[in-house]
Amino acid sequence: MSPFHVLIPARLASTRLPRKPLLDLAGRALILRVCDVARSAGAASVHVATDSEEIADIVRADGQAVVMTRADHASGTDRLVEAVEQLNLDDAGLIVNLQGDEPEMPAGCLQQVAALLDACPSTEMATLWRPFADEAEWRDPNVVKLVADAEGRALYFSRSPIPHVRAGGWPQDGARAHVGLYAYRVGALRNWPGLPASELERFESLEQLRALAGGWTIRVARAEAAVPAGIDTPEDLEAARRRVYD
Repeated sequence: MSPFHVLIPARLASTRLPRKPLLDLAGRALILRVCDVARSAGAASVHVATDSEEIADIVRADGQAVVMTRADHASGTDRLVEAVEQLNLDDAGLIVNLQGDEPEMPAGCLQQVAALLDACPSTEMATLWRPFADEAEWRDPNVVKLVADAEGRALYFSRSPIPHVRAGGWPQDGARAHVGLYAYRVGALRNWPGLPASELERFESLEQLRALAGGWTIRVARAEAAVPAGIDTPEDLEAARRRVYD
């Protein structure tokens, strides 16, 4: 497999969990736990992309690399675009976007999503999915769903419960929960700012719909390992401490 680079976008502003990247997770800042995952995946490089000097100071003190970005980015993807330019990466390179609140993302999933993109030279993006735990999770608008074609190309992402079963019930064997882990070709990321705004993206508040509406191909595959939920609330943080670090 080709080498891949990991970018971890991080910012201090969080409505549900203020100053999230700096919070303690068993004696280590959350953002550093995420860096540990990226480094264990064998990435060619790992950088935290942030506009916060506080985050940057903690990451650098731990011997990790930082890319300082502007504070006015509308999304994490826009922050990645700036980071790619600063790092002067080759268009053919592979970037894995690991969210800064995913300290339990299996390292194997980073390798998997990078390999999935690497195997498809004409593809701009790749991502993963997992089965649903139950029907209630499938109906939860906070959990993103996806549908794909027989070749593993994403057709649509939605907060609504898709695919809809006309006869009633839920498609237990056909429903897929999206795992928010992406791989991009560097050249595709450089083209991101030129993609037109998408009405579907605005409706669903899902950036990946801009890519689909713009004609990009997104390859998808089932995650090879169980993926715990990210950390969005104080309750999530306490659960992670009990689950892994206590």
